[in-house]
Amino acid sequence: MSDMALGQVALTIVPTYNEVENIERLVTEILEQPVSLHVVIVDDNSPDGTGQVADMLAARSERVQVIHRPGKLGLGTAYLAGFGRALERGYGYAITMDADFSHNPRYLPGLLALMDGHDVAIGSRYVQEGGSTGCTLPRVLLSRGANAFAKFMLGLKTHDCTAGFRCYKAGVLRAIELESIFSSGYSFLVEMVTRCERRGFAVGELPIIFDNRRLGKSKVSRVEILKSVYTIFRLRFSWLPWDRWLAAYRRRRHASGSR
Repeated sequence: MSDMALGQVALTIVPTYNEVENIERLVTEILEQPVSLHVVIVDDNSPDGTGQVADMLAARSERVQVIHRPGKLGLGTAYLAGFGRALERGYGYAITMDADFSHNPRYLPGLLALMDGHDVAIGSRYVQEGGSTGCTLPRVLLSRGANAFAKFMLGLKTHDCTAGFRCYKAGVLRAIELESIFSSGYSFLVEMVTRCERRGFAVGELPIIFDNRRLGKSKVSRVEILKSVYTIFRLRFSWLPWDRWLAAYRRRRHASGSR
C-alpha cells in the first residue's frame, strides 16, 4: 500500500505479554471492522508463545505486523515503539488498545469517527452511557479514584484519563515530543493526555463498556500504581527537578546495594 493510502489508515497498536489465549481472536475481530485498520503487535518476549502466534498472523495478512522486544519493558515503551512504527511508515492515525478484550473491537469505527472533529479520541468509561463490567468493587474504586486524583491535580478536562483505548492523529504524535516522555507503564497514559490537553489538542470521548479481562492475568501491580502517583506529582509540579532527584535516589540505592 502506498504512503498516500496509509495516510487514511489507522495502525492499531496491541502490546502483549502472555496473551496467547486472546491474540488470534482479537486480531481477527480488529481486521473484520468496516474501517481501514492495520495492526502491530508489540510483544515483550512472552514465554507462553504469544510472539510465535503473532508471527503466524503476520504471515497470513499483510495488514499485521510484529515488533519483538527482548523482555518485559513496560506498557508505555510498547506504545512508543508502536507510535514510532506508525510515524515511520506514514499512517494517518495510531490506535492503542489492550490485548485482553477489555476494549472491544466493535468500538473501533466509533473511535475513528470521532477523529473528524478531534485530534485525540478516547474510549471512555466515565461519560454518559459508558461503564464497566466484570470489575470488583476495589478495582472500580481504584480506577475512579485515580481518575479523580489526576483530573484534580492536573486540571484535566478528559473524564477517563487513565483509559488505554485511544486514537491519535499522526500530527499529534509528532507535536508532543514523544522522545522526551519520561513515564513508562500505565502512568504513560496520564502523561500522554496531559501533554495533549496542555498543547490545546481537541480530545473527544466515546462511551464504551470496559469489560474486565476474562482470560489471562492482569498486569496492574502496586508498583504501577505508585508510578502513576509519582507521574501525577511530577506533571503537577513540573518546575521541580524530579529527574535529578530520582537519579540521585537510584545512585544511593545502587551504592548501598554494592557494599
